[in-house]
Amino acid sequence: MLDNDVADPAVTEPRRGAPNLADLPVALEDVEHAASLLEGVIERTPVAHSRALSRMLGSEVWVKAENLQRSGSFKVRGAYNRMAQLTDEEKARGVVAASAGNHAQGVALAARRLGIQATIYMPLGAALPKVAATQDHGAEVVLHGSKVDEALAEARRVAEETGKVFVHPFDHPDIIAGQGTLGLEILDQVPNVDTVLTGVGGGGLLAGLAVALKAREAQGGRPVRVIGVQAENAAAYPPSLAGDALVSLEKVSTIADGIAVGQPGQLPFQIIKELADDVVTVSEDRLAESLIFMLERNKLVVEPAGVVGVAALLDGRLKETYGDLGATVVVLSGGNVDPMLMLKVIQRGLAAAGRYMTVKMMLVDRPGELTHISSIISRLDANVTGVDHTRIGGSLAMGDVSITIDMETKGHEHSRQVLDALEAEGYRPVVVH
Repeated sequence: MLDNDVADPAVTEPRRGAPNLADLPVALEDVEHAASLLEGVIERTPVAHSRALSRMLGSEVWVKAENLQRSGSFKVRGAYNRMAQLTDEEKARGVVAASAGNHAQGVALAARRLGIQATIYMPLGAALPKVAATQDHGAEVVLHGSKVDEALAEARRVAEETGKVFVHPFDHPDIIAGQGTLGLEILDQVPNVDTVLTGVGGGGLLAGLAVALKAREAQGGRPVRVIGVQAENAAAYPPSLAGDALVSLEKVSTIADGIAVGQPGQLPFQIIKELADDVVTVSEDRLAESLIFMLERNKLVVEPAGVVGVAALLDGRLKETYGDLGATVVVLSGGNVDPMLMLKVIQRGLAAAGRYMTVKMMLVDRPGELTHISSIISRLDANVTGVDHTRIGGSLAMGDVSITIDMETKGHEHSRQVLDALEAEGYRPVVVH
């Protein structure tokens, strides 16, 4: 777990200067109160030193394994803190929420602990394991709409109609304060921390972390750089921060469904624009590659939304921007991944890392042609895992064959060697993925 014997690296000053904590909707006292309410309810998740990431970054890196939290993500922190502070009359009315999975499970777990009836609206495409886990905690699950936003609108409508308390996934002070308890744990577990990276959807977690870390800094504690990371196909924060106004994305499409939010939350945005040092983006391929990296190198199952911080480190642009990040903690925010999605992500991640390649070629339809191609690939120690060929198609001339070959390779350089060898023999392979 935590390696306390590492040297304290040189501290680089946060880019934004002294934090402005005045007039924000959440204060350090709120986070500390949330921590007291959560004692005995949540796990104090471990912090693990990552040698692989440390060697790659050139400074010490730890991962805060919130994927091992009860309900599988950090969301239970905010949900429980919000619901524990309801009045008896509000608790008797019950709660309603909407989520694609993690907030749903957090609310369901908190409701069971507090004896509150919970109704959770989830989109029709929600992963079956997440639906089942939410139901297992005792919540009623209603599938509605094709997107989280539609489920959210329906949950709001039902709350207004029935009088049930609506538990927002990120846009409420108690939710933000609950998520901020992660920051207090990080300061205790890695006292020499210089940089904290976390994923961002609506912004509740980043906002809570920023309050905890920057407020402790203002009290004379260690300066800590706080950076949020979004999937580039679901990145509403960079344009919102640049324009100092909430931007709503027309389309959100990412494998990181846990942070697939089209518009920042009003309260998180207010905090993040004042306290966070940066919000950066990462590609889908880098997300997939990072999930595999955590599986292979740290032996941790993390959902795509939970590895965005790792993806930002693997991408390398943070180091180019900030130089030495110092002692860095990456929050692995959740581990609730659908096995079917995992299969797709692993394949994409292997392709992004140059370890899986699919090529398409046109061949002359004659005996021995496929054997010849197979021998070229075999000679270079690549492994064919699938072959598909067809003689029929509008783009095929008489006597031509279209062939698609799936193969395992050993990296980008090895993949290039295979392609070069095929081209040297007169073939024209086109990489599909």
